[in-house]
Amino acid sequence: MRRDNQSSVSKFLLLGLPIQPQQQGMYYALFLGMYLTTVLGNLLIILLIRLDSRLHTPMYFFLSHLALTDISFSSVTAPKMLMNMLTHTQSISYAGCISQEFFSLLFGGLDSFLMTSMAYDRYVAICHPLHYTTIISQSLCLLLVVVSWVLSFAIALVHTLLLACLSFLRGNTVHHFFCDLSALVKLSSSDATINQLVILTVGLAIVTLPFICILVSYGHIGASVLVRVKEIEVKVPSIKGICKAFSTCGSHLSVVSLYYGAIIALYFVPSSNNSSDEDVIVSVFYTLITPMLNPFIYTLRNWDIKGALRIILSRRALSV
Repeated sequence: MRRDNQSSVSKFLLLGLPIQPQQQGMYYALFLGMYLTTVLGNLLIILLIRLDSRLHTPMYFFLSHLALTDISFSSVTAPKMLMNMLTHTQSISYAGCISQEFFSLLFGGLDSFLMTSMAYDRYVAICHPLHYTTIISQSLCLLLVVVSWVLSFAIALVHTLLLACLSFLRGNTVHHFFCDLSALVKLSSSDATINQLVILTVGLAIVTLPFICILVSYGHIGASVLVRVKEIEVKVPSIKGICKAFSTCGSHLSVVSLYYGAIIALYFVPSSNNSSDEDVIVSVFYTLITPMLNPFIYTLRNWDIKGALRIILSRRALSV
């Protein structure tokens, strides 16, 4: 970071959520409950996958990493927001703001790449079941996770380094509840053309391309399921297996729709100049609500996870 940039502003003021002061207590309790649900629910998923050997499969390998990423993603923004609401303060240091921006981009990009990997796993499992164990090997799963981490880290680092080159002489008030990259770039007093160009191109790479890959994967899955259902020779156990796999895909699609729907509405749908409050509200969906709903979707609509939970609870009851 350049020294003159650091001297231009030592801290930022986060305006937070667009809510009335008298409603702070109610919303604090609400978002605290959402954050605790996110952490505990995703930790439960990780624990179940770890303890039940039947869940040691590629799909649940990706799911465990997604759960860990969701915990981290929410923890980047929620604790600071809750602390500001509780203490009625709005300040965050320059270094803290830049760090929050970096980690929000890191885990946001990681979320996107992991969901793409899960879609590819389901595509191979349903469309090429005979070659599944050959294609989706342990080494490939590990490679996909490592590549997801490397790409997410590189993208977040590029954005952060470019952001550190900007000056903030016109003000330090951020119209958001966390240090969002777009909000900081708009606040800058420097020429941010390069930053905006990189946001557009890289945003297309980590949002549009993965989203298209997911849609194509599930398009093939839907076509494959319809073809198999129409086959007269299909046996009842095969139909049950297809329905079970398709139910898992439905859970995955629910997460994908919530996550990408909020991001596309925020960054790709044209909005008016006075839509800061709307942008903040939409940001809540992909930073707080989607990670919170992930445990509910995968536990309430996933037979394997519910079965593992019942087994562990029964063992606990017997031990007591």
